[in-house]
Amino acid sequence: MSDTATDLSALSFEQALAELEKIVGALESGQTPLEESIRIYERGAALKAHCESKLEAARLRVEKITLSAGQPSGAEPAEFS
Repeated sequence: MSDTATDLSALSFEQALAELEKIVGALESGQTPLEESIRIYERGAALKAHCESKLEAARLRVEKITLSAGQPSGAEPAEFS
């Protein structure tokens, strides 16, 4: 699993989700020492937030697709505040 110093913003949604799934598996196994469990749980929480942010950005992009005669005619960049 990646170190918490790894820049989350550099991870794609798929990469973050794969790492999050590994963390969940490790925690569910019950074989991880307590201190390591706490460390990876914190990383998992950050990954979850990152994935949620990526999904929200994707949702906003889809909402920005413009229609012309019922067909997509282009997309506008979503504004994130």
